[in-house]
Amino acid sequence: MGKGYKLAVIAGEVSGDLLGADLVRALRPRLGGSLELVGVGGEALEAEGLTSLFDYSELSIMGFSQVLARLPKLILRIRQTARAIIAARPDALLIIDSPDFTHRVARRVRTALPHLPVINYVCPSVWAWKPERAPRMRAYVDHVLAVLPFEPEVMRALDGPPTTYVGHRLASDINVLAVRARQREKQQAERPQGPATCLLLPGSRGSEVSRLLPIFGETVEELAARHPRTRFLLPTVPRQERRVKELTASWKVQPEISVATDRKWEAFEKADAALAASGTVVLELALAGIPVVSTYRADWLVSFLHSRIRIWTAALPNLIADFPVVPEYFNKTIRPAALTRWFERLSSDTPQRRAMLDGFAIVQQRMATDRPPGDKAAEIVFDYLERKKPGHL
Repeated sequence: MGKGYKLAVIAGEVSGDLLGADLVRALRPRLGGSLELVGVGGEALEAEGLTSLFDYSELSIMGFSQVLARLPKLILRIRQTARAIIAARPDALLIIDSPDFTHRVARRVRTALPHLPVINYVCPSVWAWKPERAPRMRAYVDHVLAVLPFEPEVMRALDGPPTTYVGHRLASDINVLAVRARQREKQQAERPQGPATCLLLPGSRGSEVSRLLPIFGETVEELAARHPRTRFLLPTVPRQERRVKELTASWKVQPEISVATDRKWEAFEKADAALAASGTVVLELALAGIPVVSTYRADWLVSFLHSRIRIWTAALPNLIADFPVVPEYFNKTIRPAALTRWFERLSSDTPQRRAMLDGFAIVQQRMATDRPPGDKAAEIVFDYLERKKPGHL
């Protein structure tokens, strides 16, 4: 029986929880011994043996104003988590995304345990704003596991910690790949142009849904007036089902709302094009081969700090391709008439649709890896665990 290991892990979002669990599953066979988990996570990490210090949904916050509003509780949780990890004296610390929380914990832990390896899964968006964070990270992060292919080069240019592109879970997700295959079949099939199917994705957070659904509702009304047989599909997450139903109750044309995961993928397969909240879902649609228009309504503080944002686009497919692939609309520039006309062009065989699908092919190629992200990430974490010698702490 090999040596037992203890890994501290902190994940503050559903996506981070899934990434962490995937990495842990790939890590166990390499260890040759037991693996104990301590820290913060959700259902996926708990299924791998983690007893979370508190409900990690407290950390699922978006926008500066929300961070400020919850700052006292956030500071309390940072201190609690750092104390617990220091007391546990693990062999390594894995922080996953949610940098407002995880990086503050990592700094405290590194001060108390200076020889503890710290690995950061999901590179902070230093390429978007606050590039000065990259060199500062060297003080408390030993290695960054990047999920976007351009991030290692950015971190090198900014003098950040060593960074490795391990791949993005969506690039090898079986449901995404199945939708992409189905979309290609539809594209290649010779069929008469029938009624279009519009996929509505207003986001998974309450603030996103509340800001975008009224605009989507106006767009639905205009599209239905111009194309009466258009079908509207609106998959959402269970925690937003009530809000979505309340906000769409007054719509003259009712969308087909679903919450089950299998219904989401059915909607993706049927969709001709999508209107979506800016974020990871736009990348998900690009990898699935579904044309999309990206929309975003920021809170007041993000709008106020707009001048500090360095990137030329907020759409991940555009950043990965390094040219405009997906059209974007922000705040007051979001007009239902513009979204309507984009959907018309993207839902049928037009130069705009073909150009976007060509761009998606470049994104898919650049994100491809020779093995699953969790496997490559686990290999790097294992290397740090092996380097760790007993008695250093």
